[in-house]
Amino acid sequence: MTNCADENDGDDLTACEVEREPDRSDSLRTFGAVLQALREHAGLSRAEFAEVVRYSRHTVESVELGRRMPDESFVERAEEALGNTGALRRSAKFLTRGEAGLAAWFRRWARLEKIAVSLCTYECRLVPGLLQSEGYARALFENRIPLLTDEQLEAQVAARLERQKMLHERPTVPFSFIVEESVFRRRLGGADVLRGQLEHLLEQLARRNVTLQVVPLDVEFHSCMDGPVRLLETPERRRLAYSEGQENGRLIADSKEVSLLQQRYDTLRSQALNPNDSQGLLERLRGEL
Repeated sequence: MTNCADENDGDDLTACEVEREPDRSDSLRTFGAVLQALREHAGLSRAEFAEVVRYSRHTVESVELGRRMPDESFVERAEEALGNTGALRRSAKFLTRGEAGLAAWFRRWARLEKIAVSLCTYECRLVPGLLQSEGYARALFENRIPLLTDEQLEAQVAARLERQKMLHERPTVPFSFIVEESVFRRRLGGADVLRGQLEHLLEQLARRNVTLQVVPLDVEFHSCMDGPVRLLETPERRRLAYSEGQENGRLIADSKEVSLLQQRYDTLRSQALNPNDSQGLLERLRGEL
């Protein structure tokens, strides 16, 4: 179980199960939950309901769990079997198969990013997604295990580039990044890819709403040794955090935990190079390639 939330959750930010099926969308899961609630209210088991709507029990189960897009016939038969409330017909109009290129555990945070009034990111593994060049992103996805198909790889790259648009579409929102120097020395994809990444990054730093600080290799004090973290503030002035690991992500809503992570991030700001010195370091690294 993990803490998660989206922009419509308000104050009810409780724990929910991490989804690992990349094609499951929130709309499919919501539709399935409504279907199951109506079926159970009608006193029908899945097997009994499957017989009434003339679909297999496996299909009913898949729809209720958000794993399958119901076709029009399924929706109509389900409506008739469950009282013709109109709930299924109306909600079916908003069904989507998911957000291509975004991991299921990241989708909620990605939606929150779009409405946030400020975002902070600390990374020690790779260049943050919002700052990646196309070449760097492509090299990153080419290294995925198991290997992605060509179609999956292109969807991942397209989603990454689409997400980056917020940097220029929201020029009054401050984006703060703190990244380890080692990230910019790792030649992921080769020297040409890294050079292109550094050039792309320097271009992004020309934006007044983008700030980057580099944590140098020889730093003696470091407040974020527990790993990467992201923080944001919603339009309602609520602060949330997000941490990510191998095949999972955790959206943190607990105010005490978020406050602690914010303290660590703020402390790391004082331990990292200032923005001007950070830019100078990136320019020197580019010149070494």
